[in-house]
Amino acid sequence: MEKWFNVGKIVNTHGIKGEVRVISRTDFPHERYKKGNVLYIFLPNSTQPLEVKVQSHRTHKNFDLLTFEGYNNINQVEGFRDGILKVPESQLSDLPENEFYFHEIIGCTVITDQGEEIGKVKEILTPGANDVWVVKGKGGKEQLIPYIVDVVKDINISEKKIIITPIEGLLS
Repeated sequence: MEKWFNVGKIVNTHGIKGEVRVISRTDFPHERYKKGNVLYIFLPNSTQPLEVKVQSHRTHKNFDLLTFEGYNNINQVEGFRDGILKVPESQLSDLPENEFYFHEIIGCTVITDQGEEIGKVKEILTPGANDVWVVKGKGGKEQLIPYIVDVVKDINISEKKIIITPIEGLLS
């Protein structure tokens, strides 16, 4: 079964020539929304995604504006509102060494370099300078682990294991 990944949400139309306004949910908008790229629109109350091909992409204020091949006026795209744009896992690009997709990190077991299991990554926060992993321990207690070189020592995606060296005061 194909895994799907959100790249944006269609929140409105823009103008009368078939452009849609998208709140982007991807780190790679220029790759995802480039001309000729195939996206899939998952509409509320629909069982099958609609395959569309990007005809144009531009940014306007805080939105990405897209047009799709074969959809040239507002009447054709009005029904896309609230649709979620997704790509299949097969369209994900390889990342540079030591970079990971969130879905690869979520679910990994975090272990200290002393062998103590902290828990599993359940969420990733992106508050600013670095990501912060929310790790849920056996007792339900959550620990916040900053994704920084001083703390995260090894990430093994195939084994779903992360080794950390806790800095003073990190684990409570």
